[in-house]
Amino acid sequence: MDRIKGLREYVKRAEFREAMGLPGVVCEEYRLLAQGEYNMNYIFTHPVSGREFLLRVNCGSQMHLENQIEYEYHALELLKDSGRTPKVFYVDGSLKELGHGVLVMEYLPGKSLDYRKDMGIAAQCLADIHSVPVSAGDGLLSPADPLRAILNECEEMVKVYMDSPLGDGETKRAVRELLDRGWERSRQTESRKGYRCCINTELNSTNFLINGEGRENYLIDWEKPLYGEPAQDLGHFLAPTTTFWKTDVILTPRETEDFLEKYMEAADGRFPVEGLKERVCMFIPVTCLRGVTWCAMAWVQYQQPDKLIFNESTYKKLEAYLSHDFLKMLSRDYF
Repeated sequence: MDRIKGLREYVKRAEFREAMGLPGVVCEEYRLLAQGEYNMNYIFTHPVSGREFLLRVNCGSQMHLENQIEYEYHALELLKDSGRTPKVFYVDGSLKELGHGVLVMEYLPGKSLDYRKDMGIAAQCLADIHSVPVSAGDGLLSPADPLRAILNECEEMVKVYMDSPLGDGETKRAVRELLDRGWERSRQTESRKGYRCCINTELNSTNFLINGEGRENYLIDWEKPLYGEPAQDLGHFLAPTTTFWKTDVILTPRETEDFLEKYMEAADGRFPVEGLKERVCMFIPVTCLRGVTWCAMAWVQYQQPDKLIFNESTYKKLEAYLSHDFLKMLSRDYF
């Protein structure tokens, strides 16, 4: 806990302990479970109930939100009836006592998704989440044109790499060419106003908790939810920049088609899926751009000696995604 200055003192605070029904004196142990690029997650067992909880400490916002942790809490509240997301019990986004947002949610069991075995489970899980009624007035961000919004985000992220003297010249040229082709595609695509719901936008394999067919399976890590169309989520889920992130898998066209068929079957008439496949095919290349430009930005950040969170496996993937061979593959197969 000492990696987050003040966290050990924070969990002693009466407000936190009363809200969680904890004894006045700390007798529970907080163990680091996992760390992402913007959050550190600790697991603890409630000394009274015996339940396991996850203490999530937010260290930054990809969405540039001042209320990042409260935004995540709100999304999980909206989705609580899906049965596919963790229940939340506490949130503090004041930043007064700790300087970081704090969220407590239930700890859920499960292993990461296996793209070769669990695609049917993922289809059902996502369809259940996308079927939850959410409206435009429910407080989620909702870009008017999601394709262009992603491309604008790409431009903002890649500027960090383009402006850095540390960036490789050939990589800069290759990424710029892909971005230009992405903008051209967006100009040829009509914006569509169809069914919208709460989408995750970060569907990495490690964000799924899989327990097997016929059992409870979940989607966690709701840092960047939007009020958007399911095709954006599915495009992210299927894109090579997503599947390759924590594995070495790049889905074949047949595997992509099979998953979309399973998803549409799982939708089971609860929401419209007309034109879904065509929309997903529009989002996949743009999602690739988002992945590459995020990697470019993160690569520069990883060169800074004062970076709070450093993942060795992440750094290796940053190098892989910015390699000339990987960028050539994206250009050939997805653009």
